[in-house]
Amino acid sequence: MGSLESYFDNTGRDDVLSGGVTMIPIDTDVGTFKVWTKRVGNNPSLKVLLLHGGPGATHECFEAFDSYFPGAGIEYYYYDQLGSWRSDHPDDPSLWELDRFVEEVEQVRRALALTSDNFVLLGHSWGGILAIEYALKYQRNLKALVISNMMSSVPAYNAYAREVLMPEMDQEALAEIMALEASGDIENPRYMELLLAQHYVHHVLRMPVDDWPEPVQRLFTHMNQAIYVKMQGPSELGISGNATLADWDRTESLSEIGVPTLVIGARYDTMDPAFMAMMASKIPRGESLTCPSGSHLAMYDDQVAYFNGLIAFLRSLDASSTSNG
Repeated sequence: MGSLESYFDNTGRDDVLSGGVTMIPIDTDVGTFKVWTKRVGNNPSLKVLLLHGGPGATHECFEAFDSYFPGAGIEYYYYDQLGSWRSDHPDDPSLWELDRFVEEVEQVRRALALTSDNFVLLGHSWGGILAIEYALKYQRNLKALVISNMMSSVPAYNAYAREVLMPEMDQEALAEIMALEASGDIENPRYMELLLAQHYVHHVLRMPVDDWPEPVQRLFTHMNQAIYVKMQGPSELGISGNATLADWDRTESLSEIGVPTLVIGARYDTMDPAFMAMMASKIPRGESLTCPSGSHLAMYDDQVAYFNGLIAFLRSLDASSTSNG
């Protein structure tokens, strides 16, 4: 998703800096840096930390939550991961590794005083990979987990793109896309023109591009390409073989996740919805939600299904805590 900057104005929303903001120091092997977080709401028993996608994207895709979570009484935290928009941008490729991001999330959790009595981790897309890895190492700190629009296997994700999504595309356009990728010419405006028409408006956000919500437009202007390319690779149709995440697969480890977990998929997602339903079945306390009209950004193009299901899951946790207390 890294090549859309030229399609949108590079505007910002400065009001997100007012109130509830905490800059959290993150210790790494190459120094200490700060990451940006912002709290919205107040619920001592239900606090949701939002892990954005990318890698190298921003918290902005989650601004849709502002229309749903406050009214449901859910406290939530925006968070730009290290290297992302409002956080520090160190120029050191050694930082863009999955294990280091897991430790970053743990440092953020401690700084925000989130505990197993209240801490829900929600990861979308790349954030779903990060959330799964965090849960496998630190689930003792979690109240619950939400995996949104991310499969637990990159090889399976690539196979779905290759065997299901690509054959549905116009084959001449696909050949041109693949040729541009093979030549490294992904900054060519023609590349994104083709992807928008053939892929994005069908599987990323099912709206005409001119109608994409303003937070999504801002998200694409604020992407950190260095992180994205190192971890995801330059292709928009899967994760390429030399990328950090190319071989990542935790499907066989899902049974080790013991906390209540909601897995959210969507009918038209870049991720296989059947695979995501299977993931929920492998998690002992897993639940599955499939958004029937949604795509990868189902929180925008299938909002009723997405938020009704998500809020019902979160309220069930809160109700359980109250009754147990």
